[in-house]
Amino acid sequence: MKAVVVRELGGPEVLRVEEVDLPRPGPGEARVRVKAVSLNHLDIWVRAGTPGLPASLPRIPGSDAAGVVEEAGPGAEHLLGREVVLYPALSCGWCRDCLAGRENRCRELAVIGGPLVDGTDREALVVPARNLFPKPPGLSWEEAASFPLVFLTAWHMARVAGLREGETVLVNAVGSGVGSAAVQVARLLGARVLGSAGAAWKLERARALGLEAGVEYGGGLEGFAEAVIDLTGGKGVDVVLDCVGGALLEASLGCLAKGGRLVSCGATASARLDLQHRPLFSKEISIFGTYLGTRGEMQEVLERASDGRLRPVVDRVLCLEEVAEAHRYLESRQVFGKVALRVS
Repeated sequence: MKAVVVRELGGPEVLRVEEVDLPRPGPGEARVRVKAVSLNHLDIWVRAGTPGLPASLPRIPGSDAAGVVEEAGPGAEHLLGREVVLYPALSCGWCRDCLAGRENRCRELAVIGGPLVDGTDREALVVPARNLFPKPPGLSWEEAASFPLVFLTAWHMARVAGLREGETVLVNAVGSGVGSAAVQVARLLGARVLGSAGAAWKLERARALGLEAGVEYGGGLEGFAEAVIDLTGGKGVDVVLDCVGGALLEASLGCLAKGGRLVSCGATASARLDLQHRPLFSKEISIFGTYLGTRGEMQEVLERASDGRLRPVVDRVLCLEEVAEAHRYLESRQVFGKVALRVS
């Protein structure tokens, strides 16, 4: 079968489509004939190398996939022929957190397509049966492959924040995969949704997803917090959902109302922070970190995709052999939503 393989760190040119062995499922496992996959920033970090995230090479990237179960090991026969999407992480299944339904806190958690586990950018994939969920029938293969990681992350962020109907939320980077999902999730939960983006056209496109108003930060962050607070009539936002980190996260703390909550799920801009400590206690601000989400939350968010209340935004679809071009496009920051690869 064909697979994208990273044998050395570097730019998109190091991505190669090669012939690799077809995997066979063992007990409790299923083999999925992959129809489509989608890109995430994790793919870039695995390919290019990131301090603190060293990948063992060679590695097949990719965390999201949708396809059809074509072979099943003992105990997974009920999945044969099913159209499925992938829960994007592997856990031990028996530690205290796993048994309590908090798989994303498992000490042995490994993201599929991360630095230690081969991923989805291939024609067939073997995973534990518990990692497979029914594909929402109203989604195309490319949309289904663009759904799991970003919507699971956004849903978990909103749940950790305790986002309630009537609250005001600031979603940073509304044009990103997580950002475009978070706008929809927050609106579905009944929040007033404000947003930020590096370009005004991304804010305009996000209006169709439920964004009410936003602030563009492409020219710098001076006056960012003041502009957001003006949109709230001087009160500030109740919740910030951030996937960028760095200076934008720091500026977002100044947007929060008293008792506000900031949730961070990533650091695409920078992993370092320089925070002013006093507002944290003087305004009783809470900061939460989140990582993916649970299998239970995966079920919840897929149900809302199945009835049409949530839908991924697919910016561009390419074929598997065009994976290098897909990486270049994602890195160009001209993407709104997700980039998908058609596999079969």
